Amino acid sequence: MQEREQKQIFDTWLDEHKGLFFKIVRAYAFTPQDQEDLFQEIAIQVWDSVPGFRGESSVATWIYRVALYTAMSWTRQEKKHEDGKRPLTTIDHTLIATPAQQDERLIWLYDQIAQLNEIDRSLTLLLLDGYSYKEMASILGISVSNVGVKINRIKKHLTRKSQEGVKNGV
Repeated sequence: MQEREQKQIFDTWLDEHKGLFFKIVRAYAFTPQDQEDLFQEIAIQVWDSVPGFRGESSVATWIYRVALYTAMSWTRQEKKHEDGKRPLTTIDHTLIATPAQQDERLIWLYDQIAQLNEIDRSLTLLLLDGYSYKEMASILGISVSNVGVKINRIKKHLTRKSQEGVKNGV
């Protein structure tokens, strides 16, 4: 594949799926600098993956797989993320898709997603984007039944956290 063709494909993918990039970055990086670093790392990995795309899955599924594995690997390499977690409401967001007024429920949801382990965080993002259990299993390399069990636990966890927040007036 020629670099010009690779650039054209990459630019199209980035334009059509930038929301996916932002979502994963927001779920895995918590400071503006880290968000920019992770976005750049994901972009590099997607760029490098263009020649290897065989069309056996949708472009979105391919990008999700590359982006999630990159984010998980980046998180492991950057141990400071575990120690430096803080609520998203205190962070000046640089990678927000629209400058519209922030929805408190969305802020709460991203805060809760950030507290999940890597696989659960990835499953939650995939679920929110409407992927089937089979597609999620394929992207993450786990069984379909495992996806179902994990999603059930995540839903129960988020429901409990939501009820605790209502009870505590949050």
